Amino acid sequence: MCRLFGLSASPDRVRATFWLLEAPDSLAEQSRREPDGTGLGTFGPGGTPVVDKQPLAAYQDRRFAEEAKECESATFVAHVRYASTGGLDTRNTHPFVQRGRLFAHNGVLGGLDTLERELGDYRDLVHGDTDSERFFALVTQQIDRHGGDVTAGITGATYWAAEHLPVYAINLILTTPDELWALRYPGTHDLFVLQRAAGGPHGDRHLDHASTAGRIRARSGALAGHPAVIVASERMDEDPGWQNLRSGELLHVGPGLTVTRRVILHDPPRHQLTLDDLGAHAKASQTGQ
Repeated sequence: MCRLFGLSASPDRVRATFWLLEAPDSLAEQSRREPDGTGLGTFGPGGTPVVDKQPLAAYQDRRFAEEAKECESATFVAHVRYASTGGLDTRNTHPFVQRGRLFAHNGVLGGLDTLERELGDYRDLVHGDTDSERFFALVTQQIDRHGGDVTAGITGATYWAAEHLPVYAINLILTTPDELWALRYPGTHDLFVLQRAAGGPHGDRHLDHASTAGRIRARSGALAGHPAVIVASERMDEDPGWQNLRSGELLHVGPGLTVTRRVILHDPPRHQLTLDDLGAHAKASQTGQ
């Protein structure tokens, strides 16, 4: 299963260090399928997206993914990819950039020919082969149709996909220089959120979050003194404040860390895919096996 991680300290820019691939914690984890790519997305001081990503096709690529990546931003998105569609290529590695926004996705969508017809001229935003980048283009199309409203764009795109495409999962994180959105739809995979006070539950601790699967680790000394909102595919520490988003729930973290949460889709997709509906490669991408 692809791993998602997002963080907002907006409006403050904070320094953080990421390790996108660590050694597995156990022999059981070592038996799992190896990832196909890693990526980290941030924003420069002027709001320009900065993406550091790499497909993992060789030993030297894995070493790249294991190196510490230090950066400064108000929002962050990290992704570890298990490919379901598209080969091992930088074009197919998350996060993707469109119109100054960053996007990462976990899940599988079918009916890509139908989706491409719906995209029309927005197909030109797609440079790779993935369902994820195509869905991002649909989100961008819907944002434009709603006058730049990102919440409405995500809602419109997800409604359309739920009605017209075979859907296994649409878990996503979308970031701008000072805002973050996250969606869990339907309840196929977990997506957790933590509203972390400055210093965490003890009031004086830096951030040091690590995936139990040995995939993504994030550390920030600055968050000993700054609050943050964190989104992740799994609980990444023992903080009791982690909450799983509900099926169909959209989270928005605005400037100043204002948080809104609401369920935008109450019903499952019209054509809900199961693991048995997926091909071997896509099935492996959703289970990590």
